[in-house]
Amino acid sequence: MAEAIAWPPKWPRVLDARFGAPRPGDYRATPEDFRVEECLGFAPEGQGEHLWVWVEKRDLTTDRAARLLARACGVTPRDLGYAGMKDRKAVTRQWFSVHLPGREAPEDLDARLADTPLTLLEITRHPRKLKRGVHGANRFRLRLTGEALADPSLEARWDWLCRHGVANYFGPQRFGPDGRNLHRAASLLARGWRKRDDRDGMLLSSARSFLFNELLAGRIAEGCWDAPLPGEVVVLDGSSSQFVAESVDASLSERAERLDLHPSGLLWGQGDSLAQGEARVREQALAEAHPELCAGLERAGVRTARRPLRVRLGAARLERGEDELWLSFTLPRGAFATAVLRELIDHPSLSYQPPRQGPERGAADASTSAVQ
Repeated sequence: MAEAIAWPPKWPRVLDARFGAPRPGDYRATPEDFRVEECLGFAPEGQGEHLWVWVEKRDLTTDRAARLLARACGVTPRDLGYAGMKDRKAVTRQWFSVHLPGREAPEDLDARLADTPLTLLEITRHPRKLKRGVHGANRFRLRLTGEALADPSLEARWDWLCRHGVANYFGPQRFGPDGRNLHRAASLLARGWRKRDDRDGMLLSSARSFLFNELLAGRIAEGCWDAPLPGEVVVLDGSSSQFVAESVDASLSERAERLDLHPSGLLWGQGDSLAQGEARVREQALAEAHPELCAGLERAGVRTARRPLRVRLGAARLERGEDELWLSFTLPRGAFATAVLRELIDHPSLSYQPPRQGPERGAADASTSAVQ
């Protein structure tokens, strides 16, 4: 039987204890209010059998953009590569690769894309296919409106996040409207998972994301989400390098305070956790709270991994306009801008609830994955 999961979850915000609950606000009223630019961290070499295409898409999923680009280039979708999924209801810029060995790009590629929500910005070449997760970060520019802009604590909240970091929750996009992706994942794991298509892989990710958020929420509630525990696996900022902190001394605490390193949480699966002591006890408590999900992920053969409990806001900037506020910041790949927004404004979608009645105002979209 599938595990019964209460939805929406009551995952706490970090700043409520310090500033109180945020006031209502809106975001993503139009795609232009939510802008994302992928930051590769390296430059294509300018030669090779893969065409690399820098595009801007509007109100379009990454998967649909890849299919449109494949059709325009006369190849199949399997010949396309991209580093990460980007939000649908947004204006986003990202790279795609197209396998065209010994072939030039169609001379009329611009014309072939003219009636689509894709705009061609740059074309170059590279020896290898663009693979998932190779980029370094995403740059966001977001417009906020609503009652929250009059909140005198709003800028203090923003300043605190810039100095202390953001709880690295998986956002509502990962779970789908009303948590449907998660409930489908629970049913799939109860039956016995076997890969049918890429969507099933996304369901497994939804289950692992839920367990991670549960772990992070518990540590936020106890006030120990941003400081290493004895036995903690800590991750160096901006890196995948990690080590076990068998004990926590003044030097380690000082490095955590300046965001040089972060505590990490387990992404559940097969394989032993490296955490020890108190940190390991908290992770193992997940198996007691959610035995069916944990056992199902292990049976599915997903390997354990780790994710920082906290992320740094890079190049952060706040600009006020007339009845609007713009935020600009960079997050490492896999982190969610909605994790930042839920600390600043109150909106149903940021609490993993259905959107308000009426026109869509910032609701998470079922057809999109995380900004990766």
